[in-house]
Amino acid sequence: MTPETTDTATRGKRGRQNSEQAGRAAKPSLYDEVTARIIAELEAGRAPWVQPWGAPGAKAGLGLPKNALTGRTYSGVNILILWHHIVRAGFATQTWLTYAQAQEMGGHVMKGERGVTACHADTFIPKAERERAEQDGDEPGRVPFLKRFTLFNVEQCEGLPEDAYAGAAPLPEAEIIPHAERLIAATGADFRIGGTKAFYVPSQDFIRVPPQPAFFEQVNYYRTCFHELGHWTGHETRLARDLPHSFGSKPYAREELVAEMASAFVCASLSIAPTVRHTDYIGSWLEALREENRAIFRAASQASKAADFILAFRDAEPVKAEAAE
Repeated sequence: MTPETTDTATRGKRGRQNSEQAGRAAKPSLYDEVTARIIAELEAGRAPWVQPWGAPGAKAGLGLPKNALTGRTYSGVNILILWHHIVRAGFATQTWLTYAQAQEMGGHVMKGERGVTACHADTFIPKAERERAEQDGDEPGRVPFLKRFTLFNVEQCEGLPEDAYAGAAPLPEAEIIPHAERLIAATGADFRIGGTKAFYVPSQDFIRVPPQPAFFEQVNYYRTCFHELGHWTGHETRLARDLPHSFGSKPYAREELVAEMASAFVCASLSIAPTVRHTDYIGSWLEALREENRAIFRAASQASKAADFILAFRDAEPVKAEAAE
């Protein structure tokens, strides 16, 4: 091979590598994909954490999406991703699994079925950072990353055990409100009933909500309580989020987004249809999401942690709340 031929082959190889790198660079990140989808829903006047039960194609019962093999519920932005696909595909169950898990359960994904890309957040320590930390004698810094994985609804599978196809049984209607009452009482949060507005005061750690008859739809009293409990979880003695912000600021809107989704997640777990409480905040939410493609991931993660914190009281003995002022 002549030098000219070698140079041509080398240039061709480099050209292919550059094209492959350009193709990889052009592919939108998972942050961008999910954020763009959420923005589109909000621009259309729909909140993705509410829309599944307000859409004509919704068939699945209320609840959080869960894994068919482990029984664990998904969290964070994966709830929004899976709810979106449940409605779009018209699935009647919120149970999911990976291709390998379907085989492990004795079944398989049907030929031609397309999965849903979900994500797992984790961190790693780069080699250079580990070496620097060893040299300096301090803790190495961790770099966050998202790992993609593919999920299939059980309706896309064959041969699974019968119980894998069963949807979540909704609570009897007569039990929905008492069930919510018991959970609210079990948190031991300082609820003060009265006035015309609902809010949480971090400096004094109490929640104020209007009396239930003030709500046009009675069930929204409970949804509002869970929204304020979402804020309550952020207190420095609990999940320690940065709470005190001026009304109308971007951090204020982000915290409202966390509380709104936390309420939706708790309501879904209790078979109470979630609704949009602060539709006037949609503009602020859109601004925050357009500003940073990781905002919805962060908010959904914090909302899941808040919902889990609240729902952990389900098995606790109710604590008598302080008397209303």
